[in-house]
This record gives sequence, structure tokens and C-alpha cells, in this order.
Amino acid sequence: MIKEFTGIVVSETLYGESSKIINVLTESSGIVGIMARGAKKVKSKLRSGTEKFTIGTFNVYYHEGKLSKLISVDIVNSLINIKSDIVKIGYLTYVTELAYQCARQNTSNDIYKILISTINKMEEGLEPKILTNILEVKMLDYLGVPIELDKCVLCGSNKDIITFSNKNGGLVCKKCYTNEIIYDNKTVLMLRAYYHIEISSIKSLDISKKTSDNINIILEHYYHDYTGLYLKSKKFLEEINSI
Repeated sequence: MIKEFTGIVVSETLYGESSKIINVLTESSGIVGIMARGAKKVKSKLRSGTEKFTIGTFNVYYHEGKLSKLISVDIVNSLINIKSDIVKIGYLTYVTELAYQCARQNTSNDIYKILISTINKMEEGLEPKILTNILEVKMLDYLGVPIELDKCVLCGSNKDIITFSNKNGGLVCKKCYTNEIIYDNKTVLMLRAYYHIEISSIKSLDISKKTSDNINIILEHYYHDYTGLYLKSKKFLEEINSI
């Protein structure tokens, strides 16, 4: 059966002398494994369309539960802006790997939507660090460890919220506060906004460095303590942010 998928190549593995096996995170069918015969050859029509991070329309001989066979690829976005900047490539690598890990645990099509919206905004030139943090907040739902950002995680009140508690996994109010780090109100409000905002609707990101850095620290600690994910691409980003 011939089938068409819109998706992004999230991994590629060399196979034999001239072929590849690629995993494509698709818009409608989760992760699809595809054999791309001859794709390593310089003159192959499949070569550019099977490179990691290619966003395109993939036409395949589909075999459910098995490797499908690639017929052709129509590239939708070449990501010229991102691929011209080593830092942006680092963020692209990380958000793609994170979405891939989420898609391996959860079949929601929203994972693809969130990833592609994030990549598109990076390609438009918006701040990749902030976009990455927005994606990170949203992906926690699909990893099964969401943050409580609408009310106090301890008592359920939505009044007098004063900070975020990593230990308790969400916002805490003045009444329930013990000895957590106090983050300023802007940080708390923006962390909540990150979760609720539709990425595709973002036109600009006017967020102070202090607030952005605070949220990045919160998410680094939360991912470390709750997700069990240790992605090599994340280490590269941590080195960038420490400069």
C-alpha cells in the first residue's frame, strides 16, 4: 500500500554500502521507520530528503509494524537560517531529540505539531533558547510528569502564588511555602504563559534575560529530577548557556 506522510527525519542509520534507515516523526502516524535504498549515493534523488532534520512529504510503500520503503520525498522546509548557525543547530538537535523521545512514549499527534511550530519560529529568527524552554514545558505532559502551573500544587488555591517548587512539582502559594527558592512574579507568570501559549501564534519574544534564565534553570532541574532523560544534545546547550 502506497501512503503519504508529512513529517521530519528524527534519526538516520546507515545500512549496507548505499542505503539508510530513517525514522520520521509524522504529523498523523507517530514515528514511521523507513528503508531508503541507495540514499547514500551522491546522485541519489533520495539523498537530501533523507538527511536528519529534513521536513517533507514522504511517499512510501507502507508496512504497518515493519520498515516501510521510501519512494520519494518532497522537501517542505530546508531550514537554511537554522543550519547556517552552529548554536541554532544545537537547539534544533535538542528539541528534535526531545520530541522523538516523547513520541516513543506517547502517540499524541500534538508532539509533532509542537515540534514543527518551534522549529518554524526558530527558522524565522526568534530566540531559540526561549522557544526551547516553551517546548520543554509542553513536552512534560507527554513524558507523564507535567508541572502544576494553574494553582498551588499543595492546596489547590490559585491565590497568593509566590514561587515554584521543584520538590513538589508546581507552583506554591504563600500559605504552603516552606523553604523553596523565591522566584520573582514575572518568572512565575512567564512560566505559566510558556505552557499555555500557542507557539505558532508567537510574533515576538520580549522577555528579559533574568526571567529567561530563571525559567531555564527551573526546567533544567525539573527535567533532571523527573524525566530520566539524558540527551547528549542537552549537554551542548548547557555549555552554551554557561558562557
